[in-house]
Amino acid sequence: MVHVLVAGSLFFPGLFLLSKAGLRRLRIFRGDESNTIIVSARLVSSIQAVLASTAGYIVASSCKDVIHDQHWLAATYTRFAVPYFIYDIYAMYLCYRHKHKLKGHSGGWSLTRTYLYKEFLMILHHVFMVAVCFPVSVLWRDGKGDFFLGCMLMAEVSTPFVCFGKILIQYKKQHTLLHRVNGVLMLTTFFCCRLLLFPYMYWVYGQRVGLPLYRVPFNLSPEYNLGAAILMAPQVYWFYLICRRAYTLFRQSVLSQRPKNGHPAPVSTSAKEQDCSQ
Repeated sequence: MVHVLVAGSLFFPGLFLLSKAGLRRLRIFRGDESNTIIVSARLVSSIQAVLASTAGYIVASSCKDVIHDQHWLAATYTRFAVPYFIYDIYAMYLCYRHKHKLKGHSGGWSLTRTYLYKEFLMILHHVFMVAVCFPVSVLWRDGKGDFFLGCMLMAEVSTPFVCFGKILIQYKKQHTLLHRVNGVLMLTTFFCCRLLLFPYMYWVYGQRVGLPLYRVPFNLSPEYNLGAAILMAPQVYWFYLICRRAYTLFRQSVLSQRPKNGHPAPVSTSAKEQDCSQ
């Protein structure tokens, strides 16, 4: 187990450094350290998401018995990905610091305190994944439920679209067709792979033990239902934020095309800056 954890500890920070070095060679990023760091962090998150969702699909599709079947990749990738969540807390701080640097804001402890406040839910999610989900998935399951662990890994399918959308907003491309298409894909994958995921897993378990969906929660131990509720709650909140932002951008797009005194109304820049700060 240790060598897999070490491999993950080297892979994700190393990939971040490699991405920075590669992006610096591109003309668009030369002399632009802040955007280089932000895009590199988004790229690492997207690659981790592709690896996780691929591993999850392999595991879930290989388990015919959703309770007892096992696949070596389930425990192996979980161990490999644990260092990513620790790395990502620092990477998120780097992105937050450099986004404020682009706006001319000063750093220091006040910036760190603001980061911890604004990103509290995401940081708490990452800490929960390392401190609770990792021990449970590797030590407590007794080799059961690899299918459900594979399904949880496939929740990362939406992450590349989330990251790409943030990059487009970063470069003021939120009113382009590309951003709209990416937004539709992001909403669809987030809803299917993060919100519908939990009812789907309950339904699959019910099919395995011969129970209708509405009776499954009453047949499970309270800790399973509590764990599912804790994991699903932030997904619901983030989906609400995504929908609210999508509505805001759609409304801005409509208003910008509406004639005003014979001329198109200008696009508001304050909303753009607000989106870039997310």
